[in-house]
Amino acid sequence: MAGDPPPLRVIATDAALALIERLRAEHGPVLFHQSGGCCDGSSPMCYPQSDFIVGDHDVRLGEIGAAPVYIGAAQFALWRHTQLIIDVVPGRGGMFSLDNGTEQRFLTRGRTFSPEELRLFPEM
Repeated sequence: MAGDPPPLRVIATDAALALIERLRAEHGPVLFHQSGGCCDGSSPMCYPQSDFIVGDHDVRLGEIGAAPVYIGAAQFALWRHTQLIIDVVPGRGGMFSLDNGTEQRFLTRGRTFSPEELRLFPEM
């Protein structure tokens, strides 16, 4: 594994990628911010890129379906050992998230990185 790149910090299911494509067709480029649990639990929030200002303390986890995914630094510190898997389930999206009104909502699942995978991250 030496020299291997670290695993992706965020991935998406086929269902999530299909909903992202639908939202991009309706709203243009989108991005995700992983909620910290205030108003919408742990839902990943989807916004038009032009409507969301990425903060100085937000960490870019990666990209899914041509959409960048961010998380607050404090929450990243707690979840840095976890791969986020963005999925879609039936229901209503977060109040301000673009999935609201589609009768589907984004949901974050997690998978803990193995000790071998964690060693591939330079900051671990």
